[in-house]
Amino acid sequence: MLKIGVMASGGGSNFKAIIDRIGEGDLEAQCKFLITNNAGCGAVGHAQTYGIPVYHISGKTHPEQAAYEAALLEVIDKYGVDLLILAGYMKVLPVSILKRLPDRVLNIHPSLLPKYGGRGFYGIHVHEAVIAAKDKESGPTVHLVSEEVDAGRILGQRKVPVLENDTPAELAARVLVQEHDLFWRVIKEYGEQVLKARV
Repeated sequence: MLKIGVMASGGGSNFKAIIDRIGEGDLEAQCKFLITNNAGCGAVGHAQTYGIPVYHISGKTHPEQAAYEAALLEVIDKYGVDLLILAGYMKVLPVSILKRLPDRVLNIHPSLLPKYGGRGFYGIHVHEAVIAAKDKESGPTVHLVSEEVDAGRILGQRKVPVLENDTPAELAARVLVQEHDLFWRVIKEYGEQVLKARV
């Protein structure tokens, strides 16, 4: 069975969508932990509801970079996860984690990458940029995490129309619906490939 760990910073709706699919039997996986850099975020509440261990690791808990990275790696190594899932994690991952889990860290981004990716493009800023550019479509992208932000190999996308009078919040809500359905499906498909490669 696929073993995943999740990192999240915010409300955790993508995290909840994934663990709901696990609970419903659509995604054959175990979520072993949640790492957060924000102890008061909504994702923590979801993890507690499902009995998933929570680790708060941030600049507050580990001010020195070396200790911070060591704490992250300790959790990842403890559970031996097959995939690490970034579900609204708002910090750039240390390279040491990418080297520990090569091609095994997945992220979801709320634009059709490579458009509107990289530093500064996150959350509502992405949707503001899409509307300002008068794009006709947008949508989420699931990709592998690489050392360059939002530049890893694309594993899945879902197109969403941009309506004429959309506000950034309205577009964000429409994209988020598709994020919830796309992310678990990509995790399932890619996770099966990872497990097969180990046999």
